[in-house]
Amino acid sequence: MLHVFRSWWRYRMGSLLSLLLVLASPWAAAQTPCALQPGNAYLRPCQTWAQGVEGQRKADLGDGRYLNPILAGDHPDPSILKDGNDYYMTFSSFEAYPGVTIWHSRDLVNWEPIGPALTQYIGSVWAPELTKHGDTYYVYIPVKQPGNNNIYVVQAKNIRGPWSAPVALNNERIDPGHIVGEDGKRYLFLSHGDRVQLSDDGLRTVGPMTHVYDGWKYPEEWEVESYSQEGPKMLRRGDYFYMTLALGGTAGPPTGHMVVSARSKSIHGPWENSPYNPILRTQSAAEKWWSKGHATLVEGPNDKDWFMLYHGYENGFHTLGRQTLMSAVEWTPDGWFKAKDADEGVPLPKPQGGSAVPHGLPLSDDFSSNKFGLQWSFFKGGADEMARVRYLDTAQGKTLELKAKGNSPANSSPMTFLAGDQAYQLEVDVDLDAEAQAGVLLFYNDKLYAGLGINAKSLVLHRYGMDQRSSAKPAGMGNQLRVRLTNNRHIVTLHTSIDQGTTWQKYGVQMDVTGYHHNVAYGFMSLRPALYAAGQGAVRFGNLTYRALP
Repeated sequence: MLHVFRSWWRYRMGSLLSLLLVLASPWAAAQTPCALQPGNAYLRPCQTWAQGVEGQRKADLGDGRYLNPILAGDHPDPSILKDGNDYYMTFSSFEAYPGVTIWHSRDLVNWEPIGPALTQYIGSVWAPELTKHGDTYYVYIPVKQPGNNNIYVVQAKNIRGPWSAPVALNNERIDPGHIVGEDGKRYLFLSHGDRVQLSDDGLRTVGPMTHVYDGWKYPEEWEVESYSQEGPKMLRRGDYFYMTLALGGTAGPPTGHMVVSARSKSIHGPWENSPYNPILRTQSAAEKWWSKGHATLVEGPNDKDWFMLYHGYENGFHTLGRQTLMSAVEWTPDGWFKAKDADEGVPLPKPQGGSAVPHGLPLSDDFSSNKFGLQWSFFKGGADEMARVRYLDTAQGKTLELKAKGNSPANSSPMTFLAGDQAYQLEVDVDLDAEAQAGVLLFYNDKLYAGLGINAKSLVLHRYGMDQRSSAKPAGMGNQLRVRLTNNRHIVTLHTSIDQGTTWQKYGVQMDVTGYHHNVAYGFMSLRPALYAAGQGAVRFGNLTYRALP
């Protein structure tokens, strides 16, 4: 017991000393908002990201290092494809349509969006699989709808599209992982350790689904959400097929989600569990990244080094959804792989080789072009949702006209976009018809949102997913105004302006949206900036500006 006490005492005193040194330094004094944010380990100085377009967070530090996340904001369940010198990646898009946006990189750190592979609403999209077979690209898309789960597939000869209409495989499992076996046949490995063979063209299943893998058992005393064996990502390297999986549940306790691996010399098994399991797991709630899992292995640009891309929740910022992280892996002499980076929350060496593409995209929109599928998406957008949209060029400038739908944010299919910053501010011009209601929101789903609505007579406060309170418009406010929404680390402040942003009037209620996330409201999504148009007629939005805040 004495040695245990000594270890504990050294740890506690070291932690205290580190904290004092960090807080006492001039550098720390200048970085206090960062250093004191929840989730930063006080055993090391707080790290800051590079700034990209509009001040958005950027992983590439410009000095040969990167700082996770490589894609900030809600980019969960990454599926990555190396295609020559190019990398392509896509993610779960859930209820956002257009969805399954494809991203492109040449160095694994800097990423640019290409466009959506799915434009037709087929349900909530969970953990797609992006792959290439022959000269054709495929995305296998699990979809969850009440009483009708299914896997769909879309295909394209060019990664930039056009993509085919979705074809149903009539399989209700999720999380497909594509692989070609030693027999030359194509297979999808699925959740729960199941597998199904595909036809040669990859557009239908062949034969029954079979159970092929029982999983790896973690210690019972670990704090996890549930067993939830899912996300099998397949790789053939050397003499082995490797299956990389997620266990422990996606959310819930921060220590639940994990990465494990198994291998076999045949696609038909038997499968041997890795002696290094779990390959990756959040060990403590003090870490920067929680619920780390759902990894895909990929070879680096120099064709020597290897990396795994996975997702995790940022400590203190569940509202941003599961963000995409990257860590190096190393192969052991006996053919296993294990994590190389001890801490993915500090700056790490960039992959060797490759070249940077312009990272991210501007979120400001002058509405001079159609950015649906790159920036904008509808929540549960129907097949005819784009018929609501018109781009206008008026004497006052370019605007997006959105036809009204429903009577509140809950049933109006708001336009949303992803924000990956801890703090940000957006402004937009609003011009509404007499019978319409417009609004600027932070939107999680149709049951949880916050923001401000405007109609001909009133301002409407949206809070807790309710149209909570109506109040008279300020003097002089008509149906044309500019609205500002500030989200400063979950504290939401709203302003309106009737003189095009020269002067601002603060709305009388501020809100804390810390709890607007999956562990409260389910759905696995993120809290997104949104615009809505409800009632009758239409609303015109113009000159949307976005900037990240320090």
